[in-house]
Amino acid sequence: MPAKNVTVNRAALGHRVLYALRHPERVPRHLVRAARDAWLRHRWPDHISYYRAVMRSDTRADPKAAVGSASHDRWLALGAMQFDYLLAHGLRPEHRMLEIGCGNLRAGWRFIRHLEPGHYYGIDISPDILAAAQDTMVRMELQKKLPTLTPVSDLTLRFLPDAHFDVVHAHSVFSHSPLPVIEECLAHVGRVLAPGGWFDFTFDRTEGKEHQVLREDFYYRTETLVGLAEKHGLAARFMADWEELPHGQSKIRVTHGPDTAHGPDTAHGPDTAHGPDTAHGADAAHGADAARERPQPDRSASR
Repeated sequence: MPAKNVTVNRAALGHRVLYALRHPERVPRHLVRAARDAWLRHRWPDHISYYRAVMRSDTRADPKAAVGSASHDRWLALGAMQFDYLLAHGLRPEHRMLEIGCGNLRAGWRFIRHLEPGHYYGIDISPDILAAAQDTMVRMELQKKLPTLTPVSDLTLRFLPDAHFDVVHAHSVFSHSPLPVIEECLAHVGRVLAPGGWFDFTFDRTEGKEHQVLREDFYYRTETLVGLAEKHGLAARFMADWEELPHGQSKIRVTHGPDTAHGPDTAHGPDTAHGPDTAHGADAAHGADAARERPQPDRSASR
């Protein structure tokens, strides 16, 4: 199943006019969003401060909607899809995991439950969404897992130790990031990535002209992001098996180099759609809640 229409330019005037004609009921909501965007751009010119204000506004309205989930079932389903994918690619309890843009732990609570105590580290630019993450921790009764949740103002990761994390994960972060923010992350993530580890990130893919919608949604060509990773001495490749899932974004995996492309678990690498531990992991980890709803393409405006 293709992730989305990857040829359309959503910023083009013609596309916006046709979209408004096809979906007139969505026009008022878009105008409100555009007005907020203009005000926040004026008040907070730099992107991090701007997007932190966006998340503050969205979180106060609805923490689940702030991370792109229209309902609780949708929140559960999208988190389950992220968890199942990494589990199938060899995520083990002893691994140390860094989640960039952890949000309110839509997927993070599953990672925390799966990993050994103290092995999950979540960062986010929004203190407001991290407060919601604490609520998720309490609701899921995961206090004894001792995760670390830290607000950040950039993606230099300078306060984290060298070669520490087996898995780094960023879902729906680069889809809301200008290129300098993405490059900042790629310039530094290799330092914290353990030998044999991998960094997965999703992005909004286009095969046409790269563009953005307002200041919140950015569309990149695969080769642009692969090239940025290679510029900083990393190997990157498009994850076709993720593309088969019903999700609106695409995924790239970054490693230290070709020799470690299969990640921490060499028994079943990134190309494997289903690892030997998938069945018990997916079923035991989240039970029937993942089956409530088959995830539909994610058109989220935030993580």
